[in-house]
Amino acid sequence: MTVAAARMPFPQPHPLHPPPLLRKLQARGPIHPIRTATGDPAWLVTDYELARQLLADDRMGRSHPDPERASRTGHSVLFGGPSGVFDTEPADHARMRALLRPHFSPRRMRALRGRVETLTAGLLDDMAAAGPPADLHAALALPLPIAVICELLGVPYEDRAGFRAWTQAAADVTDRARSERGLAELFDYGRRLVARKRAQGHVGDEEGADVISRLAATDGVGDEEAARLGMLLLFAGHETTVAAIGLGALALLAHPDQWRMLTDDPSRVDAAVEELLRTPGLGGGGIPRYARTDLDVGGVRVRTGDLVVMDLGAANHDPAAFPDPDRFDITRPPSAHLTFGHGARYCLGAPLARIELQVVFTQLAVRFPTLRLACRPQELTVTADVLVRGLTALPVTW
Repeated sequence: MTVAAARMPFPQPHPLHPPPLLRKLQARGPIHPIRTATGDPAWLVTDYELARQLLADDRMGRSHPDPERASRTGHSVLFGGPSGVFDTEPADHARMRALLRPHFSPRRMRALRGRVETLTAGLLDDMAAAGPPADLHAALALPLPIAVICELLGVPYEDRAGFRAWTQAAADVTDRARSERGLAELFDYGRRLVARKRAQGHVGDEEGADVISRLAATDGVGDEEAARLGMLLLFAGHETTVAAIGLGALALLAHPDQWRMLTDDPSRVDAAVEELLRTPGLGGGGIPRYARTDLDVGGVRVRTGDLVVMDLGAANHDPAAFPDPDRFDITRPPSAHLTFGHGARYCLGAPLARIELQVVFTQLAVRFPTLRLACRPQELTVTADVLVRGLTALPVTW
């Protein structure tokens, strides 16, 4: 593989604007040789249609025939390199999806909406009582997804300081040792939680039981697997939504005309959420896949084991798929953005994330119509050393 000088992550001076280098690459073609943050060779896909095809292509996967020699995107043990067993990955993945899918059914998610509304209202009550200014990240974007996923999974909310620290450590893309320690602590916590539920007689599959309790009661699922799956859901179920709420609020408030449009007519929230999900900041640096065989991708020959990174931020701003893609417009017709992926690995939590975002921005628009940024967007800090890039603070006033 001939590797160009371009190395990820690309500098991004503005949290709502795509990295300039990414835009240059995108203009050159659909796929590019790059170096990852660890210095390893990889291919970067920036084209919407090609990324969509590859996300659904069973010749691409998360496992590698020789994991120790595989290219990595970072040092996180969670997502920085290959995972799973190469020979059994398709069957293993299908089994995992079958185990988890019932817990994220449309019916279960609809039943959760009322609780999301209540939790959001309580957090906004606290923010209103404290008065302006406020940090919307600390007041809403961070605590809400944690509270929701805790209730869904059956994780005590009072444990949030511990598991938040462990998930942050596990997601560290720069420090392998810290990531390993964080993941070990997280899984240990999951084991203790399952053991406590079993000792207290809370493990079961009755209606209304939490996800971890139901998993532990499933035939063929041991306590170790229930703990591991539960902790992976705990990580995935709050980190991405924390980032989405913060960056979504920033996008709306950085475009006052769009914010006014929503406050004037909160029924626009569904379309607004889809546009917020399409914003550049939610690309997260790309979705990694390893080629399971030799194949042609966008006119280049990709070899077995090669790392291919689909940059969803770039794909979601491909002018061939989204007219005037850099325009933020909550009236944009519904679009098939790739923020939740595509194909067999489409995000199981997408319905829950949409519910949380719809509730958040409806209530914000109704209760805080004069909400505005208390700083310039360029002054905000975006996390750079973790898997999911999000804001560290979002000062607002009203």
